[in-house]
Amino acid sequence: MCNIQAVLWGAKHLARAEVQGKRVLEVGSYDVNGTIRPIISLLEPAEYIGVDIQAGPGVDVICPAEKLVERFGRESFDLVVSIAALEHIRDWRGAVTNLKNVCKTGGTLFLIVPSVWPYHEYPGDYWRFFPDDIRRIFSDFEIAVLEEDERKPTLVYAKMIKPAGFIEADLADYPLYCVVTGGRELEVTDRAMQGWHARRLIFMERLKTLLFEVAKFIYLKLQS
Repeated sequence: MCNIQAVLWGAKHLARAEVQGKRVLEVGSYDVNGTIRPIISLLEPAEYIGVDIQAGPGVDVICPAEKLVERFGRESFDLVVSIAALEHIRDWRGAVTNLKNVCKTGGTLFLIVPSVWPYHEYPGDYWRFFPDDIRRIFSDFEIAVLEEDERKPTLVYAKMIKPAGFIEADLADYPLYCVVTGGRELEVTDRAMQGWHARRLIFMERLKTLLFEVAKFIYLKLQS
């Protein structure tokens, strides 16, 4: 997924030298509401591969983010792009380790994630990322640019470089804000998901009842 702010930020912060003649991987490339791909393609990459968990517009290869290294090998891409995808991946650590390791030494990791954003299932929605989270999660990369929207809803934008002598940070005990539980969590349990779906079902039933009562009230007023 990609909005106009993400496209404009990409156009501003991606240089031709980082893309021209290089291999580019976009993770979470299914084009739901726009894509950064045309902007990057203008910079003449040697290859552009979009991956997602299902076939659709913008998807060249079906591959979950947790399996990127297995599918493409380590140090395979000069530029790795992920826009509004990480929040939808239940195993965010598995996704992050693959993003890092499929990126070449000296390569660029271009990431956009939500910090304050409404719940949106594609097909799940689990996590929110704040600037301090990005600093910790990617403490093993050189952070070239890290910015956050002043408006709401809010996105966090990061451009990072994989350093020589890369040693991956240990994130096993690092919690993220989870929209399913409303607090910081190490993981999303099946029990938490069951509770979330039960609460949503109750909410939707109440909403339908309320809408019916409102429609009934308006109808009676118009008839009187």
